Amino acid sequence: MTAIVFDLDGTLIDSAPDIHVAANKVLADEGLPQVTLAQATGFIGGGAPIFVSRMMAALGLGADAATHARLLERFLGQYEEAVTLTRPYPGVEAALDALAAAGHRLAICTNKPEEPAHIVLRHLGMANRFEMVLGGDSLAVRKPDPEPLTHILTRLGTNDALYVGDSEVDAETAHGAAIPFALFTEGYRKAPVEELPHAYRFDAFDALPGLAAAHFDGRGPRVAAK
Repeated sequence: MTAIVFDLDGTLIDSAPDIHVAANKVLADEGLPQVTLAQATGFIGGGAPIFVSRMMAALGLGADAATHARLLERFLGQYEEAVTLTRPYPGVEAALDALAAAGHRLAICTNKPEEPAHIVLRHLGMANRFEMVLGGDSLAVRKPDPEPLTHILTRLGTNDALYVGDSEVDAETAHGAAIPFALFTEGYRKAPVEELPHAYRFDAFDALPGLAAAHFDGRGPRVAAK
């Protein structure tokens, strides 16, 4: 039994435009300056609390806990329905079909809160493709702690797996869980590709089924390359 576990934002879906709109709605309601799409994209990767912390730092708001709690609550309220601008990356749905047809079990391990993750997957008609969706608030810890990924694999009953993500957080998560990492290079990472430990890299989803076949057939690298 084999499993392929995916990150969500920046990996399967380009959700940054919706997250950008949600953030600016919160800031407008607070009478604060707006952030750009590039800034909002750069805040993504550590879950909603870290997004808000990064946004506050960029706006020079410091790290006041009460302000953070207020902005986070309002951001999460906007975030749940932030789906209208989000799209799967090209080739994602065909790749998921091919991977499922090859017998791989599919799951999602994301730092996006679980309910917004389910909402966007339902909106995109992708919810039934995954056996399990674990969000950033599903456990007591979130990525890059490896526990969310290992929890999924325990539930699926396999350790013969590949983790697919786009960021430094995903690379660290896979490393901590001792699971080979496939890096989607067109997502939201901040560091150069060469600085992220990975076993595989790809820039288009039509390459992923062949990459997975080579990996599970033993023809791909079994140790992380950097």
